[in-house]
Amino acid sequence: MGILVPDLDEAIDLYGRAFGIEEWNCYHYDQEFMPWSRFGAEEGAFAMRLAMGGSNPQIELIQPLAGPSIYHEFTEQGRNGLHHLGVFVDNLDAAITLMEGAGYRVTQTARGYGQGGDGGFAYFDTDRDLGVVVEAIEIPAIRRPATVRRTGGM
Repeated sequence: MGILVPDLDEAIDLYGRAFGIEEWNCYHYDQEFMPWSRFGAEEGAFAMRLAMGGSNPQIELIQPLAGPSIYHEFTEQGRNGLHHLGVFVDNLDAAITLMEGAGYRVTQTARGYGQGGDGGFAYFDTDRDLGVVVEAIEIPAIRRPATVRRTGGM
């Protein structure tokens, strides 16, 4: 579950207490972390801080930093909270082909966030039909190291 938040540090404590999550893996995604990215049809330059915790479901908190991005479009509408549902896929290109064939265009995508330059994700314009954005995630063989944060008071 991808949740957009205005302040990642505050959100880690809030959502950690609400879902009983004690530890969060935190990352700073930018152009160095994601060497290839797109926002719509254009080259992307978006950045965000994120924290992932829990496993059933996994909660992903995202604080948008630089844009333009689909995160900024969401927050510029005065919205925060549940933004997308992520689905793990074996092959991102195959997932994109499947979703585009179903009429859902890619709105934002990035690749190369794994230590070996693998891993990628793509968001699809499903909000009008599903009420939420869908993200396809191809997990890298080895993730880059995270900064571990603990929920306050736990």
